[in-house]
Amino acid sequence: MGRDFSFDDCGRAFTCLPAEEPGAPAEALVCNLDSLLGTMTHRLCVGSPPGVWVCSTDMLLTVPSTPGINWDGFQGVRVIAVPGSPAYARNHGVYLTNEQGLVRDIIYKGTEAQIQQCAGPDGTVPLVQQHSGIGDPASPVPCVTTAAASALMCLAGVRDCFLLLGCCRAASGHPCHPSSGRLHLHGAGLGGTAHPGGMTEEDFVKGGGDASVRNARSVLWTALRGFPLSMACIPNASYDYMTASASDHIRSLTLLPSSASHLRFCKTAHSHVDQPCLLEDGSSVTNCLLEGAVHLAAGSVIQHCHLQGPLVIGPGCLLSGLDVDSSPALRSCPLRDIVLQGHHVRLRDLPCRVFTLTGRLDDWQSPVEKATYLNVPWAEFFQRTGLREGDLWDAEMPRRSRCLLSARLFPVLHAREALGLEDVLWLLGLATVASEQLVRWRTAWRMSWQELLPCLDTEAELGARQALFFLQGQRKVRRVLLGRQDSSLLPLARSAVHEGYHKAMLSTLDEVASTASDAGVAARALACIAEVLGCMAQGEGGLRSGPAANREWASAFGRLESGDIAGGVQELAAERQKWMSRPALLVRAARHYEGAEQILVRQAVMSSCQFITVEQAELPPLGHWVQVVCPARLDLSGGWSDTPPITYEHGGAVVDVAVLVDGCRPIGARVRRIVQPELRLVSLSGTPRSEVVAELVCQELEHLQDYCQPHAPGALLKAAFICTQVVQFPSQRPLRAQLMESFGGGFEVHTWSKLPHGSGLGTSSILAGAVMASLYRAAGKAASTESLIHAVLHLEQRLTTGGGWQDQVGGLIPGIKIGRSKAQLPLRVEVEQILVPDGFTQTLNDHLLLVYTGKTRLARNLLQDVVRNWYARLPSIVQNADALVSNAEECAQALRQGDLLLLGKCLDCYWQQKKCMAPGCEPLAVGRMMDALRPYAYGQCLAGAGGGGFLYILTKAPRQKEALHQILANTEGLGNFSIHSIEVDTGGFSMEVVGCDTKDGAHPGGDRAV
Repeated sequence: MGRDFSFDDCGRAFTCLPAEEPGAPAEALVCNLDSLLGTMTHRLCVGSPPGVWVCSTDMLLTVPSTPGINWDGFQGVRVIAVPGSPAYARNHGVYLTNEQGLVRDIIYKGTEAQIQQCAGPDGTVPLVQQHSGIGDPASPVPCVTTAAASALMCLAGVRDCFLLLGCCRAASGHPCHPSSGRLHLHGAGLGGTAHPGGMTEEDFVKGGGDASVRNARSVLWTALRGFPLSMACIPNASYDYMTASASDHIRSLTLLPSSASHLRFCKTAHSHVDQPCLLEDGSSVTNCLLEGAVHLAAGSVIQHCHLQGPLVIGPGCLLSGLDVDSSPALRSCPLRDIVLQGHHVRLRDLPCRVFTLTGRLDDWQSPVEKATYLNVPWAEFFQRTGLREGDLWDAEMPRRSRCLLSARLFPVLHAREALGLEDVLWLLGLATVASEQLVRWRTAWRMSWQELLPCLDTEAELGARQALFFLQGQRKVRRVLLGRQDSSLLPLARSAVHEGYHKAMLSTLDEVASTASDAGVAARALACIAEVLGCMAQGEGGLRSGPAANREWASAFGRLESGDIAGGVQELAAERQKWMSRPALLVRAARHYEGAEQILVRQAVMSSCQFITVEQAELPPLGHWVQVVCPARLDLSGGWSDTPPITYEHGGAVVDVAVLVDGCRPIGARVRRIVQPELRLVSLSGTPRSEVVAELVCQELEHLQDYCQPHAPGALLKAAFICTQVVQFPSQRPLRAQLMESFGGGFEVHTWSKLPHGSGLGTSSILAGAVMASLYRAAGKAASTESLIHAVLHLEQRLTTGGGWQDQVGGLIPGIKIGRSKAQLPLRVEVEQILVPDGFTQTLNDHLLLVYTGKTRLARNLLQDVVRNWYARLPSIVQNADALVSNAEECAQALRQGDLLLLGKCLDCYWQQKKCMAPGCEPLAVGRMMDALRPYAYGQCLAGAGGGGFLYILTKAPRQKEALHQILANTEGLGNFSIHSIEVDTGGFSMEVVGCDTKDGAHPGGDRAV
């Protein structure tokens, strides 16, 4: 635990710092030991050879990210020093080294001339890291090579050396002159020949005391004489010793560390504060729960407290270890310049709580005549409270030993009454002391701080801190989810599972999900429950991505689908209890929670339906085709920010271009009414006149029931009939009756695409838009382009593919544009046309090329992984979402300026952002292809989510199709690729009503769905 510390019952090593580590895998309090380990591991030890490092835990150490220590040829032992002023060194130790950096001497409290010998060119001196306060001073920070460490370990077996080493435990001895009898690295014989005057073995051995010490010194000289002692002084490094001064400790917790520190102190660390505006700048709150109005002045610190306002805590205070029951007593006391602590104490088998109260300016060890208590002289304190010296010290105690450390001030037990915080607060003497209060204090069994120290129950203290940490963590869960904050709860979930607090976290998440004001917040809460269950499985039990169709969960899913979120969450929680016994069940439960989350995401996205406006139009004649043909789209930047839930939780922006591929619009659909009251769904191979690939005829409503299964035959077209409300599903009215009554017959739909599956050019969403546009018109309705954009969002949610909005924006709106959505529900997409300079559209046509990589894009689980990472709010994903949106805006500006070079940089940046969002989306062959093309391109990017499909390139020179084909043909390992021309489509999708085609009279044969 390290050495005792007046201001933390767990010692200096485990004193908590006001810092958080957002990138840590698990959330935890940051203590001084964490900080030192981080400094040692990631800064001081980098590049050092194998060996042993020793570091005092009595200081806060700050080291630059690149200390600049040269380890070439290092042998023996090296001590690490920090620079300081000669004035500071007068009361401390400094190293004197030769030109080779070997330590010649260690000067402690030297003269001005001695200290000046140690000064460097900048006037600073290399300080020995030490401290003052209760107990012995600290040792330097040495690095000991393996050979030197082995020699030291061997000495531990020599009896006399063991005794000598025993008096020099870690952090115990001043690095002073060898004749003092204390062992230190230089005094032990290390680097002895570098000593001024050349220390001899005889000088070293005589520096000891009795015969056993001299014998030990002789052995030390022989064993360690050959190991050189060198020093490295690190510029801009510093240390702050944790002294027995309350002022120093408060200052170290409220003063921001220098820029060289790897930690960033914050006003509130791992704390929930109801009214953070009441915390003044320069105050510090760590591991606390502050409810109500708690005002904290600058220069004050609260740690490990649960307090309820109204409370006013003035400047210069340190409060620690106070529970919620302490709040009423604090309200009647104006607090200023005091240290108030609650301690867990164990008296044999009796646990109890003890409160201590001291002043910020008090000194623990100064004799009573010269010292203060509660910042006033003892005499004034006695007069104010009615206490006498005999109340605090035994009569036989010498006056020189009477000090605050030994004063029996703090009540521990009372024969008749329970003790509380008020039993020390009265010592402040802020009002006339009641006689009964004085009697109560005198009749209590009291202890001094010196007596309390051995009785501190460190285990109970750590347990209380942990319980408070997770209690404020539950408040954090509510704050983050209900406040829609981009903070990750995954590290807290990992900690809760590891420390056995998962039940409390699950209960809190259930509460948030069932009481949330909208489906988006509830969906995120359910995703967090899935993460907790996944953490509980500890990497076992199979893959997280998988089916979520166990019928035991169906009732809960049904409630969610019906809009009963509270009831659905309660049923989910009840069912969850049956799946907690082993990893395989936990993983399956996590899958079902993600399935439930997807239901709520769909409901959140379907809030966009209010932006779908459909008007009545003339019903085309029976048998006349309504044909819609659409361009493909290129996403130039911002993709993924349009994907639910990112699009309505973060806000999205995507720059899209509608493009012709090889001179034509590659995606289309046509619909006509037919006499038969049925739905004929036909997929063609590439054009309206091409051969039939698949045909399906639906004559009953039950034939539509698999519309929400994306891989079911005709699922997209079935969903289109339902979403356009041409067909009511579910319904008591048969399909035939619906079609005859509303339209006098059925419908026939043909769809086609010239693009390969998984192209990344937005085919499925654009095709959905084409189908819905033609279906609306064939049914005697008309929808605006804005309505179609939101209608496709609706369709894809019903289809359960969960896509975003960029594809339909890109393919249904002509030319170059940027689509945006705000971080809010209902979800609405707004599109702005990007006006480019005259002639720039043709310039783009000349410089843009499309390369089919020959790799089919495999998007299996890709979307689910991205959504999972987003819900976890991994810092890298949140930062990347910010970057996607900002890069989209920069890309739009590059287009407005007609700047090809800047546009290319945006494309390259976009590709890096896609790889961050979906790692693994760059196949090896595609990487080779991009490497080969890089010298000839301003920028390049895989279309869509990546993983394969089409690569688009912005070439440096115009019209480079043949040249690039030759380059790729000479590149090994690419497989079957092809290069295609693309042009900006400034016209957008086309819709036309054409007459009956006699060639269509004989309907292509095919299987009927019966």
